[in-house]
Amino acid sequence: MAAPHPTPEPLASLLSEYPRPAALPDEMIAPDGTVRPVWQPMLGHLAALQADGIGRRFARADKYLRDAGVFYRGYEAEGPSERDWPLSHIPVLLGEAEWAEIAAGIRQRAEVLEAVATDLYGPMKLIKAGMLPPDLIAQNPAWLRPLVGVRPRGGHFLNFLAFEIGRSRQGSWFVLGDRTEAPAGMGFALENRVATLLAFPDFPHDRLHRLAGFFRGFREALAALSSPDSGRPAILTPGPMAEGYFEHAYIARYLGLMLLEGEDLVVENGRALVRTVSGPQPVSILWRRLDATYADPLELDEHSQIGTPGLVGAVRDGSLSVVNALGAGVLQTRAMMAFLPRIAEEILGKPLDLPNIATWWCGQERERAYVREHAAEMTIGSAMSLDLPFEPDEDTAVAGKIPAAADGDLQAWIEAQSSRLVGQEAVTLSTTPAWRDDRLVPRPLMLRVFAARTRDGWEVMPGGYARIGNTTDVTALALRRGGAVSDVWIQADAPVQQESLALEGGMKRRATGGVLPSRAADNLYWLGRYAERTEHRIRLLRAYHLRLGETGVATEPEVTYLHTHLDAMGANPDAPLSKTIGKVLANAVRCAEKVRDRFSPDGWSALKALQHELESLPVLTPGPRASWALGQLLRGTAAFNGLVHDNMYRFTGWRFLSIGRALERGLGMAGLLHAFAAGAAPVGSFDIAVEVGDSVITHRLRYRIQTNRETVIDLLALDPSNPRSIRFQVQELRRLVAALPEAEVEGALSSVARAVLRIDTLLATVDPSEVDDAALSTLVAALHRISELLTEGYLS
Repeated sequence: MAAPHPTPEPLASLLSEYPRPAALPDEMIAPDGTVRPVWQPMLGHLAALQADGIGRRFARADKYLRDAGVFYRGYEAEGPSERDWPLSHIPVLLGEAEWAEIAAGIRQRAEVLEAVATDLYGPMKLIKAGMLPPDLIAQNPAWLRPLVGVRPRGGHFLNFLAFEIGRSRQGSWFVLGDRTEAPAGMGFALENRVATLLAFPDFPHDRLHRLAGFFRGFREALAALSSPDSGRPAILTPGPMAEGYFEHAYIARYLGLMLLEGEDLVVENGRALVRTVSGPQPVSILWRRLDATYADPLELDEHSQIGTPGLVGAVRDGSLSVVNALGAGVLQTRAMMAFLPRIAEEILGKPLDLPNIATWWCGQERERAYVREHAAEMTIGSAMSLDLPFEPDEDTAVAGKIPAAADGDLQAWIEAQSSRLVGQEAVTLSTTPAWRDDRLVPRPLMLRVFAARTRDGWEVMPGGYARIGNTTDVTALALRRGGAVSDVWIQADAPVQQESLALEGGMKRRATGGVLPSRAADNLYWLGRYAERTEHRIRLLRAYHLRLGETGVATEPEVTYLHTHLDAMGANPDAPLSKTIGKVLANAVRCAEKVRDRFSPDGWSALKALQHELESLPVLTPGPRASWALGQLLRGTAAFNGLVHDNMYRFTGWRFLSIGRALERGLGMAGLLHAFAAGAAPVGSFDIAVEVGDSVITHRLRYRIQTNRETVIDLLALDPSNPRSIRFQVQELRRLVAALPEAEVEGALSSVARAVLRIDTLLATVDPSEVDDAALSTLVAALHRISELLTEGYLS
């Protein structure tokens, strides 16, 4: 339902309460005090909505982000932590004509940077001509000597770029930083767009430029770099502990790319191969999201534990293309900006259309002398910054600032930094509206703009990723300082064509499951095991607390026996539930996080919701309250299992997840029977086994007698129709293993398939009276052997 037409009063109220900073440009309010045309529809839309209605809309967007698992990782003294994604719900609006000028400047700058990269790893004419200082390159750790003279197989050093830009006091746009190493933020830009559209579902979107066409063009460009027999392109990620891992997984899933870590790859005979469950498979295109120096511990950084030995050799041999090229990070060195204007004039014959922030290189004596002479003036008003190893918009905000320790003795600090110093002019940024305390307030703005090389040249994403300050201070743009992010809407004057990521044309050949890296299969397998282990532990704990609540006596034999059994498996029932269950559940979450590109988003949400519910539980009194809480947690595990096993496509990855679940359920049941169907177990133990096996009603209907050892063994070990029985799990394993690669070669079963068949045959032919404690111990060992064989054959 569209918002009602605003009355003049709410509109005037919004404007009167908007305290635009003096002498600073604002994205919504023009210099003459009027609302810019591109903002008028949005401002009218906001004025027509009541404040509480706006709050509900923004809450809907935030819920979507939480459910989708969008977060940013903060690093504190006590370790990393996940924090909610700080969306500033009001988008940044720019007109199509203005954006066209920005995009033209970005494309021009991208071509200049490509020319500089080609020279620095080739003839080095810029250094010979005195246009770049030799020290700036030779002493730069981002300039990689092993890559000098190596021309990328695809012909270009740069394929995907990002630029930080801001609006000056005069209203023009300028560049604050070039991102050429492993630009981040495009996945978050997509999620920002989805969430913002949810916040404004009834705002007209027909004139809003979409993002899908940009990603489709880049995906097609990556595919064009691949050879027909080299497999599909992949994203190379540092792993789950990287700040941008969510984005890596999101983009991999969105574009249909493999997500690989360094350990997934091996280089043999000059070719990069992916370790998969079907054996080593070739890969020829890596879109890297880790810094180049970590990519190859053999030739670059010997201390790297996330790279692949020999990767540089594969690039040198021409069998592997890396996007962006290894060594491209030298171009984002902050000092490089001091020389780019002159280099651009030499290359283009004219100045850059999108200029730098004023920058100088203090590595030469003339510049150092200038800095010394003006040191007294160079405090925050004329900021100086080191070329820091992390993204500049995290801590250095825009131009950076003098370290606090240097404020007292700037000249000594300058001397200590020697030739590594880079100077930049003071920065003021334009402001944009943000919604705070039920009103619009101006906040400083910096845009991250993305450019991709496609078959038609450089294409600029029509929108992007905005950093919004938490206060009017530009240094508060960093997320860890309370900054936020916002979507960027490029509004046309007329309806625009609706873009889609899908290819045009008729029906294509049905896709296969693709390549499944062994690491991904291993994490899916253990996700299945840990999730099932979590459920089994919850069921045992509930049985304990139910009996404790019924008897009220902790020394009752069956209560004591349950306590001893739980304690032996590391689940002391006297401890808080968050401790007895939390570690196992955390392992499941960790495995799921490592395969976010292959795992059901709904399943991820259910798993995180279960973890949140567990962590939110207070310390409960043993007995009825604890058993009730455990029942609630069981419903959470059921939600997870249902979402995953009903919704996940039956590719090879699902099979490994299901194998892990079935094997763990079989092991759990075998261990349960070994303990609670044993001769030494106290009275009532058979009932505990049937209860934990979720088979109480089935036992009543089937046997119509009290539980005894043979009925319990028959129902929970040998019954092929009981989804909780061991034999049911083994039959499930037979079916799943038979569908794995090379499960049968020329009529001969694999070692895993043979092992499962032996167990199934035994369970099909044995009588309940023959399944004694020794037989159960043998069964447990045989099930563990399946795990070992599976690891040897597929997961290592």
